[in-house]
Amino acid sequence: MESLIPSLHVLRLGHRRERDKRITSHLGLTARAFGADSFVLSGEEDPNVLETLHSVSERFGGNFQAKYEEKPMGWLRRFAQKDAGDGEPGVAIHLTMYGLPWKETIPTIPRDRPIAIVVGGAKVPGEVFGICQYNIAIGNQPHSEVAALAVFLQSWLPDGADASNFSGGMTVVPMESGKQILPSDDSSE
Repeated sequence: MESLIPSLHVLRLGHRRERDKRITSHLGLTARAFGADSFVLSGEEDPNVLETLHSVSERFGGNFQAKYEEKPMGWLRRFAQKDAGDGEPGVAIHLTMYGLPWKETIPTIPRDRPIAIVVGGAKVPGEVFGICQYNIAIGNQPHSEVAALAVFLQSWLPDGADASNFSGGMTVVPMESGKQILPSDDSSE
């Protein structure tokens, strides 16, 4: 069955290997868990972040892709202005504390084209504000980019992970107390 929702990509700008490894991994894991199709890493190349995301997808399932992009501004320009992967321009959304209020802006974003959500690092090039069709603020105070991404994705895809097919080698069994992980092909109840 083909998805009715166009593809959704998260672009992480300005990753710094030593300083940002956990936060960038958490951005990728949040993107995956909340229904994004891919995570595009830029800044310093970091195979460890990509391996973490590939490993989680392999073990827990899903079609989530993670890749490194050496030239993120070119990737973003192509995506927003020329080709989002289907020959048509996509919609680029920049999550920034300087943007417009998310609750008012999200309903105005077209849902018929692929989207790229841009999450900045230490220094976001000013050009990002012009390339992106939407500059959205989850809040106008300093806050975590992981939290901003989660709030945006929950609002954009309310079913998030519930709508995704995460059929992998492991399944987490929801429990009130304790934890249980079963092999997905386990037929026990």
